[in-house]
Amino acid sequence: MKVTMIRATVAVALVAAVSIPVALAQDGGAVPRTPDGRPDLQGNWTNGTITPIERPQGFEAVLTPEQVAQIEGGRQECIEAHSGSSDPDRDAPAEGGTAIGCDFILEAAAGGTGGYNLFYLDRGDQVAVVNGEPRSSLLTAPADGRIPGRTAEAQQRLGQLMAARGRHGEYDNPENRPLSERCIVSFGSNAGPPMLPNYFYNNNYTIVQTPSHVVVMTEMVHDTRIIPIGASPNSGEADQSGAPPSFPEAIRPWFGDSRGWWEDDTLVVETTKLNPEQLTAYREFFGATSNMKITERLTRVDANTINYEFLIDDPDTWESPWGGEVPFVKMDDLLYEYACHEANYALENVLRGARAQERENR
Repeated sequence: MKVTMIRATVAVALVAAVSIPVALAQDGGAVPRTPDGRPDLQGNWTNGTITPIERPQGFEAVLTPEQVAQIEGGRQECIEAHSGSSDPDRDAPAEGGTAIGCDFILEAAAGGTGGYNLFYLDRGDQVAVVNGEPRSSLLTAPADGRIPGRTAEAQQRLGQLMAARGRHGEYDNPENRPLSERCIVSFGSNAGPPMLPNYFYNNNYTIVQTPSHVVVMTEMVHDTRIIPIGASPNSGEADQSGAPPSFPEAIRPWFGDSRGWWEDDTLVVETTKLNPEQLTAYREFFGATSNMKITERLTRVDANTINYEFLIDDPDTWESPWGGEVPFVKMDDLLYEYACHEANYALENVLRGARAQERENR
């Protein structure tokens, strides 16, 4: 009981820390509203940014103007240096690839050979600004801006997961292929919850809203979350929204079981029952338990911005809850189909290759 009370107190404190009241932006315009009086969250949005999820060592929570200029200036220099046309008559790259030192994402995605240049990437070129503050990290809780340590139980569970994964190669079986590589769900935690930038490209969303539902479509791998809206579980009011009942414990869909309600002008979404495969696909969640709960808060602060907050709580995995804030910025561009299924078409040959390797190694 004492541990439960302490954790509840910590969670409340962290929600308060993450859920800072947001003032109307000086030049962002009035908050538009739907016919039923709610803040209108609809439209196309992007959360692309160069602000990392975790705070780099040596930085305070809020960046100085000089730091912003240095970070954004360095990003622009990288973009300009590696966005030119590729020479069609260039020599083949050296064995092992050609390094592009200013962009680790391009290195990771292309191995220095397949990405050509930065033209096809769009990871953002500005730091995240929340409440007028340029942030050094998206995480704001705990106060150090870092994901908290894992419990002893979680460390043991993580070791077992890694050992099990090490017994099979990623190309051995269909079940071993990464979810994102097969375009089953988004790269990283783009679609969420929580909805975080992938630092690669297509960090774009379309939100559609009715009095009874909010739908969030993610451009990256065409994921769509359908969130029913009902009465707040803390209001004491009977839920007469007609929202479907929560899923049974045995049903754990992609992106979990999300339920939303309004608290004044903030849409609160609570998600449980995430699909077990998502708990191993996202680096931030790897080894989390099925009891993990994610709380999201979407507040439209002006005509051009939604302040998106999230809090993750899994006492069997992390020593404390953790969360942060991400600005979603209005965009006038359209979202297009991300026709991402090359790996599924190639799966038969991928597995043929694995079987050939097995025969060679006998």
